Amino acid sequence: MRAHSEGRPVMKPAMVGLTLATALVLACDFNLTDPNSPSPLGPNATVDQVRSAAVGTLVALRVDFPRWVLNGAILGREGYRLDTADPRFTTELLHGPLDPSNDAFGGGQWATQFRTIKSGYGILNVIGSAKLDTNAAKNTAAINSVRGYVHTIQALAFLMVLNSHTEDSIPIDVNHSLPSLAPLVTNDSAYRHVISLLDSARTELQAAGTAFPFDPGPSFADFNTPATFLKFNRGLAARAWAYRASPFKPGANCAACWDSAAAALGASFLAPAASLDLGAYISFGTGNQDTPNPLAQAPGSAINLVHPFIKDSAEFQSGSTTLRDRRFLARVTARPDTFSLACLSSALSWIHYPTPISSIPIIRNEELILLDAEAQWFKAVPNKLQAVADLNTIRQTSGGLVPTTVTAASTDSVFINDLLKQRLYSLLYEGGHRWIDMRRYGRLSQVKRDRPTGCAATKDTVSDKVFSTLPINSFEVQARQ
Repeated sequence: MRAHSEGRPVMKPAMVGLTLATALVLACDFNLTDPNSPSPLGPNATVDQVRSAAVGTLVALRVDFPRWVLNGAILGREGYRLDTADPRFTTELLHGPLDPSNDAFGGGQWATQFRTIKSGYGILNVIGSAKLDTNAAKNTAAINSVRGYVHTIQALAFLMVLNSHTEDSIPIDVNHSLPSLAPLVTNDSAYRHVISLLDSARTELQAAGTAFPFDPGPSFADFNTPATFLKFNRGLAARAWAYRASPFKPGANCAACWDSAAAALGASFLAPAASLDLGAYISFGTGNQDTPNPLAQAPGSAINLVHPFIKDSAEFQSGSTTLRDRRFLARVTARPDTFSLACLSSALSWIHYPTPISSIPIIRNEELILLDAEAQWFKAVPNKLQAVADLNTIRQTSGGLVPTTVTAASTDSVFINDLLKQRLYSLLYEGGHRWIDMRRYGRLSQVKRDRPTGCAATKDTVSDKVFSTLPINSFEVQARQ
């Protein structure tokens, strides 16, 4: 991975999905004057005020990214957290009950995201009067660039909520003040909203100038102009269209959506010949007021461990009977011993985030190539040869593997088998992708259940289960009673 260089926020018992929160933390090199308490954006905002508010929307999301990487990995059995100080990682997250009042054990992927969305509206509602340039035309272009940026980050936040909730209970109309409560809508309506936000942002970015009136920061080092940021926007749109197209919840089994996904990919930063790590990242740092990546750990004493099946299922590289998939080797290392707790064991540690300044991907070129394989296979007029070529690009370039056995004549099931395996290793420990993928293709029953009869050592008689969704955050539920 290129060099871009868990926390657990306490939720306040308020209408967390619908309240405007402005507490932000500093991102690496963002240089915000007062990152933890930025002034509310008002009419006639200056460049510095807009910069602080706009960059702060992404900074707010950073709180939840490491936690979701870890919890998503546990839910999809990419790994465990064998923490002697907190057994809930081996009880609640593996067999339940999930706790909707606790961000780390069931109630997450909600409060932080809606704070970000509401903060975005705090910008959008007043940006029209901002004074970003003395030239009227350039000022209008700059305002459009801010709108495009904010709408894109809002869409990312909504998509994070959708990734973890399948209950047809997502509030989307949140641009209003308390005590109004937005109605809960279906997953498909929420996906439509995400795509609408991204499309609005596309129009705004196309009407922007050649530069943002602020530096989007290291997360978007490759997408720091309106034109290049639009390519990131289209990558997110492709993901949203593909998820909406998927046959199982929270997807809508929308066949036509595959063509839309393919079109979005055509306007994205997808580039088979470019670095597979090209993409947008959540950045971390160790400087004053900055936040280190809490997933960094010493492999020999790690408690965030890799599920043994990740090694067992990894193919050998082409021409070797000893070297596993390069993607596996880049993310996983052997521990000096086997660590066991609560009838779970692993001799493998994560090394995907080796230092406190290691970045977490938002979306990478590698994912776009695999999304293209999916879209090309399932679109109205399939290009299955291109889908196979995409699989081979990833298998051979990223994994060092032999070409796929999938052909244009293969069944959908055979194609999906290899697609999901490549997505597993390409996106391993980057954001719950395996759990999301197995769910959207109706394969959660294939996810490992390590303790089918409980754990005698801990006198726990509850068998493991694989959840299909996180519960709605309890404070959201209480606000509606």
